[in-house]
Amino acid sequence: MNAYSLMYHDVVAQGCEDGSGFPGGECARYKLTLEAFAGHLRAIRGRAHRHPASVETVYLRDGAHDLATPDHQVFLTFDDGGVSAVSIADCLDVFGWRGHFFVTTNYIGRPGFLTGAQIRDLRRRGHVIGSHSCSHPLRMAHCPAAKLRDEWMRSASTLGDLLGEPCPVASIPGGEYSSEVGDRAAAAGIRVLFTSRPTVRVRQHGEMRVLGRFAIRSTTRPQVAAAVAAGRWAPRVIQLLSWDLRTAIKSVAGEAYHHLRTRRLGRSADVQWGDSL
Repeated sequence: MNAYSLMYHDVVAQGCEDGSGFPGGECARYKLTLEAFAGHLRAIRGRAHRHPASVETVYLRDGAHDLATPDHQVFLTFDDGGVSAVSIADCLDVFGWRGHFFVTTNYIGRPGFLTGAQIRDLRRRGHVIGSHSCSHPLRMAHCPAAKLRDEWMRSASTLGDLLGEPCPVASIPGGEYSSEVGDRAAAAGIRVLFTSRPTVRVRQHGEMRVLGRFAIRSTTRPQVAAAVAAGRWAPRVIQLLSWDLRTAIKSVAGEAYHHLRTRRLGRSADVQWGDSL
């Protein structure tokens, strides 16, 4: 089957990008205004063959042990755990849709991030809460096995204790996937893992499903997001080519790539990513 997953982050007022989620120019590239986000939802409703679904009903329901599900599923995901998740959920509720909110657990309760009570309320409203690691390493595929184990196990345990239920869904911060990242996530009880690779193919990693996602930036037009959700090939191919080019550059440049990106876009001194600790 194919899964058309859109990767959002925060939805904020114009000029208030640092008010939700991680601050800095680098992160602001992924933050939409409320008006723009509402436009995305309207466009998706107008063009998508299927309305956005929940991985709980598609993959985690009783008896969902194979890929024998409808061939075109749309998922809306939101990374980092910024406080704007509350406003995002309000927008989704108008359409009767469910979102997937991935929480960086070390930041729960910090300024700009969700509190425990807000996370529980999102879950009570039917939205999916998942892990986005503890400390948000930018290059998770390069982390040692012990750190990967800690990032997944501790974040899943934190959310499990908070919600009183297992945490079987996660997304990879920075999007870098490797077999080791998958192994450690599966060992922590993750059954559905989202990467940032722009692909619709659903892969099996043992008992865990691995899904790609298409990144939505502040400059992404509603028609483009809707076209991806509707299965149009052109915007998907363009993003995949861009992803593969950046991946190749990263593999050659290593840390220099992130230093140059930070210099160009601006990163907040208030944030120290998990692989820098």
